[in-house]
Amino acid sequence: MKEKIQNPLLTEFDGVVHGHRDGHGFVQRDDGQPDLYLSPNEMRAVLHRDRVKVRIIGYDRRGRPEGRVTEIIERSSAPLIGRLLHENGVWLLAPEDKRYGQDVLIPKGATGAAQPGQVVVVELTEPPALFGQPVGRVKEVLGEIDDPGMEIEIAVRKYGVPHQFSEAALAQARALPEQVRAADRKGRIDLTDVALVTIDGEDARDFDDAVYCEPARVGRSKGWRLLVAIADVSHYVENGNALDADAYDRATSVYFPRRVIPMLPEKLSNGLCSLNPQVERLCLVCDMLITAQGEVHAYQFYPAVMYSHARLTYTEVAAILQNTRGPQAQQRAALVPHLLHLHEVYRGLLSARQRRGAVDFETVETQIVCDEVGRIEKIVPRVRTEAHKLIEETMLAANVCAAEFIAQGKQWGLYRVHEGPTPEKLETLRQYLKALGVTQSLPEQPQPKDFQQLAATTQERPDAAQIHQMLLRSMQQAIYTPHNSGHFGLAFEAYTHFTSPIRRYPDLLVHRLIKAILAERRYRLPTLPTPGEAQAKLAKRLSARETAVSAANAEAAKARSAEALGWQAAGLHCSANERRADEASRDVEAWLKCKYMREHLGEVFSGVISSVTSFGLFVTLENLYVEGLVHITELGGDYFRHDELRQELRGERTGIRYALGSRLNVQVSRVDLDGRRIDFRLVNPDADGTRSVREKTADPGTARKGKQARDAASAEAQYAPKRTRSKAVREVPRAAPAPAAPASRGTGKTKKGKR
Repeated sequence: MKEKIQNPLLTEFDGVVHGHRDGHGFVQRDDGQPDLYLSPNEMRAVLHRDRVKVRIIGYDRRGRPEGRVTEIIERSSAPLIGRLLHENGVWLLAPEDKRYGQDVLIPKGATGAAQPGQVVVVELTEPPALFGQPVGRVKEVLGEIDDPGMEIEIAVRKYGVPHQFSEAALAQARALPEQVRAADRKGRIDLTDVALVTIDGEDARDFDDAVYCEPARVGRSKGWRLLVAIADVSHYVENGNALDADAYDRATSVYFPRRVIPMLPEKLSNGLCSLNPQVERLCLVCDMLITAQGEVHAYQFYPAVMYSHARLTYTEVAAILQNTRGPQAQQRAALVPHLLHLHEVYRGLLSARQRRGAVDFETVETQIVCDEVGRIEKIVPRVRTEAHKLIEETMLAANVCAAEFIAQGKQWGLYRVHEGPTPEKLETLRQYLKALGVTQSLPEQPQPKDFQQLAATTQERPDAAQIHQMLLRSMQQAIYTPHNSGHFGLAFEAYTHFTSPIRRYPDLLVHRLIKAILAERRYRLPTLPTPGEAQAKLAKRLSARETAVSAANAEAAKARSAEALGWQAAGLHCSANERRADEASRDVEAWLKCKYMREHLGEVFSGVISSVTSFGLFVTLENLYVEGLVHITELGGDYFRHDELRQELRGERTGIRYALGSRLNVQVSRVDLDGRRIDFRLVNPDADGTRSVREKTADPGTARKGKQARDAASAEAQYAPKRTRSKAVREVPRAAPAPAAPASRGTGKTKKGKR
């Protein structure tokens, strides 16, 4: 008997709607199959984040499925944030998140105390329909669009970042002691006479790690004893209590310019669990013996009580290491020998890193410097000193010991896993390197040292920055997972996060696990909430990877246990919330940069092409570190082909090439605050050496040019919103003068502990 084949056009699928800024949308299917496209007409009855049933009604010319919504299973309960408008006697909310493609009608009596133009939070009272807009009421008034800190108020609500602690958590925090009590010292090693110090940035508010080093014999050879003491947050945040529930919900602290949304209440994050100077604090210590070659010979973990002998800054320590007889060294004379020992162990750890072949690309990290009302004063590169690297290497050593310890403890835990490039990304990278004439190739199964050697051999090329950027883009993102498959970038067989339990929930879990192993008991996760939308989205993206890990794991049957699934859920939750925090931070930075660039409309700057797309060039200004778009229609009358392998646009008629890493002079022509978008115009040197803004040229036979503009607009819709009616859009006339502003660049690196 023949099996009946089901018609896919009649099958219904469950999924979540994801709106697009251009008016259409997609349904992310629960079964992990490709998303279904929803036309703008289909999106009229649904909103971003609604859960729906959908069926396939056809395929486009590229074979992608198009869907039709057959049932709305559940409406999203997320509030909408935007500006309240009063137009022709009608009150409307224009959503700040452009994925909500419709304005919301607000009845006259539902505006509360809000005034036109203010930023408000609205909850829906009537969902959208095919022939009717959604209706809502004002729930909260945030203030005026230009109020200091408004960008943060919007971001935390837009991305669902928890920013208010529960009353139960605050009550538990208030009930905690102000200082270490005699009962807290029971069963702990007394390290108060050890010269542990904290080393952080000048603007640091919480101090969760302290270090100390002294010479030691390792066998018959010279070595060091390195102590990394981490605030013992787990002593105060008990498994499953209200503080723990709030900490898990947040999963990480979120850092904005001038403000932090902490994972723990201030009494803990800046007080009881912060290793402030000249006070006793509880800590969990990783005590290591390290050889002259930088290898960890032995280690042990133990709870202790410590006394920070000084709060040092990176700038201060770097100055002391550079000149041990300078004024900074004289002020810290008693600590100088210990700092020199720390520098010695750092050099040993650095040599071990180089032997492992860990990836270490130079990248630029910037810092936004704001004034007292929150406006950007300047954007500067972060200078990474020897002190930064010293702390990073000591923290890495402690994290590796923690990963090995929980692996040997035969218990489930969370690892920080970073896998190598996917075969697809690797092939793209190979083709790119071949197109640039790079003779060194990558093997089928590349190791971190292969990437590092490639970076070293191309260091002197004029396009080195371009090549290193592509090497970075080929890497996968690191995640938290109970399945250990190593850290590719750092070249570690096992790695976890142990050193920041004040601001990262995975570190808090690792602390609990280490203490359970020391006590010879099994640690059990608290009852955790079911992962939400962000976690489900990440799970879908990682499903193939997780399947491969489970298949290769000898304990595949055990991996299906309830305990293992709990750890998997915790890993997905922490990974997804880390992404959420990054997105919220980037959104705020983009807002601030747009506001900053509104003051520079019409000015000309030097920049570097940071990304090449089919619709234009993204250029990063060299002296401002702000990125904007030079649309392809601003490149003149030629027809430009996008070479994805070479990452360049090439003019068919003129042969002009715009490649990744090329330098250009651009004029700031338009700033769209709501769309977080900055547009540039290309500036060319004239024959007499002066600069002029390139105008669009009317080229005879420009039918292909017109087609390119239409194609570019279609492609750009995947990246940027349409130009809106918003008053936040500011443009400069095309004939505006463009004074030159030469610039210089700087270098920097990633934040401590981000790996």
